[in-house]
Amino acid sequence: MSDSFPKPLSEKEEQTYLALYFAGDPEAKNILIERNLRLVAHIAKKYNATNCSPDDLISIGTIGLIKAINTYSAAKSVRLATYASKCVENEILMFLRSSKKTKAEISLNEPLGTDKDGNEISFNDILGSDPDAVLNDISLKIQIKSLYDLIEKKLNEREKSVVINRYGLYGRVPKTQREVAADLGISRSYVSRIEKKALEKLSEDLHKL
Repeated sequence: MSDSFPKPLSEKEEQTYLALYFAGDPEAKNILIERNLRLVAHIAKKYNATNCSPDDLISIGTIGLIKAINTYSAAKSVRLATYASKCVENEILMFLRSSKKTKAEISLNEPLGTDKDGNEISFNDILGSDPDAVLNDISLKIQIKSLYDLIEKKLNEREKSVVINRYGLYGRVPKTQREVAADLGISRSYVSRIEKKALEKLSEDLHKL
């Protein structure tokens, strides 16, 4: 699967696009994300023995990649790819740990639906947030209704459709990217791009709250 992703950036190319990104070029950020997807797929492959599908693991790993790019600075002593690999793996591990926990009695962990195995999933699981960290800062976090409001306000109709069906929100049954693609009459790779963009929007807006 990783062979279908763009070739990784060389160290020189990475420095060039990072400079553009730090200067405010949004397209440079997109390139940094796309050219590191092969890294995400490589790391996700390590966890294929879990109950999560490869597509789900790549989606969660991509959130870690986006967070890595958002928090990376020129002052760091390692390459972005090295820094991102740790963020991607941490994101996947957090998601896997969260998916095994029983429902906590706090509103931010209110179940939004179930996964393929019938386990409840919350918005914390989707965004890869650490529930303990959220609890420590609960007074500054919005409640579950506001999270739903973010979906309604920040996503266009196609993005909403993909996220709602992928993660089984509003009581729906979660679907794979291929199933969503078949429903919408588009390619799986296009669904993947839509999902990545939608989760990026939600993650960035959640962090502003």
